[in-house]
Amino acid sequence: MTFILGITDQQVVNITVQLLMVTAKVSAPILLASLTVGFAMSLIQSVTQLQDATLAFVPKLIAVALVIVIAGNWMLHELVGFTQALFDLIPSLLQND
Repeated sequence: MTFILGITDQQVVNITVQLLMVTAKVSAPILLASLTVGFAMSLIQSVTQLQDATLAFVPKLIAVALVIVIAGNWMLHELVGFTQALFDLIPSLLQND
């Protein structure tokens, strides 16, 4: 099936897969840092029997901020690269077969 502009279903699927891969790559460092710090804080809270919600929130916030500072340039580079590749792909998507 071809859409009005000449874009096939396969091209839409390929762009969507690339988008999901870039999203996973960019969000992985933040999610892993948050998960690791959250797990460590939960372990510490269970050992010390301190059950305060802010004890888990503040270290996660600091860890996420550090990850953004350290890996933010790479994340931005990945997103800009994907966007440029998508814009470069537009002329070939608009061609009528």
